[in-house]
Amino acid sequence: MISRGKTPRAPITFGDVEVAAGERKSIYLDVARLYTHTSLDMVVEVIHSKRDGPVLLVSAAIHGDEINGVEICRQLLKHKALKRIRGTLVIVPVVNIFGFIHRSRYLPDRRDMNRSFPGSAKGSVGGRFAYQFRTQILSQCTHVIDLHTGAVHRSNLPQIRANMDNPVAAQMSLSFGAPVVIDSKTRDGSLRECADKQGVPVILYEAGEALRFDAASIKGGVRGILNVMRNLEMLPASPASKKAFQPVIARASYWLRAEIDGICMFMAKLGQRVAVGDVLALISSPFSTDEYPVISRTAGIIIGRNNIPLVNEGDALFHIARFATVVKAEKSIETFHSEIEEDY
Repeated sequence: MISRGKTPRAPITFGDVEVAAGERKSIYLDVARLYTHTSLDMVVEVIHSKRDGPVLLVSAAIHGDEINGVEICRQLLKHKALKRIRGTLVIVPVVNIFGFIHRSRYLPDRRDMNRSFPGSAKGSVGGRFAYQFRTQILSQCTHVIDLHTGAVHRSNLPQIRANMDNPVAAQMSLSFGAPVVIDSKTRDGSLRECADKQGVPVILYEAGEALRFDAASIKGGVRGILNVMRNLEMLPASPASKKAFQPVIARASYWLRAEIDGICMFMAKLGQRVAVGDVLALISSPFSTDEYPVISRTAGIIIGRNNIPLVNEGDALFHIARFATVVKAEKSIETFHSEIEEDY
C-alpha cells in the first residue's frame, strides 16, 4: 500500500551544514580570519520544525559591545515555548565576535558592520562579515529581529525602530510590545536596508546601554520576540486574559545637545515626560559656581540619555521623542514596566 501522508518539510542549510526538519543544531560558520590565522566564527543556532512556517532570524551584537541582545538570545534559546514552534527559528547571539571579545563596537578594520552591507567576498573584514551574513544566513530567512542597545555611556528606553511603511514590519513592531515605536527609515549600508532590498521585513529592538546588562530590557526583549512569534503563528496564541498592550508611535525625535562644555548634572530620567521649557539638566564649569540650564524645546518623552557627566559643547544629552498624545505615551511606558515585572 502506498502512503499518502504529508510531504516531509525540506531541510535548511547554513554553510555546508544541513538541518533536517525536527532538528536543532549549533552551526559554526568560518566568516573571516585575522593575520594570526585565527578564524572568526559566527555561531548560528537553528531550530527547524517539522511544521511549515516563517523563518525568523534573531541577531544580536552586530555591534560587539551591545551585549543585552546576547543575553536575550541565551534566555530565548532555553525557553520552554520553543518546544511548540512552527517554522524555523535562526538565532545568531553574537554577529560581531571580534568586537564582542574586545568589548568594542567595531571590527578589526575599524569598520562598523552595520554600515558594511551588502558586503563583498573579497573586501575588508567588515565587508566579508557582512557578505557572509547576507549570503549564508539572511538569504534563508523571511523575517528579522535585530537586537541593539545604546552606545557606550548612553541608555535607550526599550523601543522598536522600523520602517512603518512596510505593513509586515509595522505589524511585527506593534506586536512586539515595546512601549515606543519609532518610524525610522533605513540607513545606507545597514542590515535593515540590505534586508529591505531583499524583501525581508526587519524590526530593530533598542534597549539599555552598551557593555551593561539591564534586566528589564532583557526581559522585555525575550517577551517581545515571543510576542512576534505568536503574531507570525510560529507559536500558539496566548490566552486573552487581558487587553493587548498597545505601544505608541513617535511622530519624530531629536537629540538635545549641550550648548556649552562643563560638568552636567542630569535631572531628567529615561522615560520621563517633559514639557516645553522644562529644565532637564544643569551644566557648570568645574572652576565656577555658575550653572547653565538645559531646557526642553518641545513636549515629549525621553527615550535616550547620556550617562557621562563630563560634556563638550555639542554633545548629545537627551533623545526626545514627540507624540501626538504625550500622556498616552507616558501611560504606555508605565504599563510596559508594570507588565514586565510579571512572568511571561
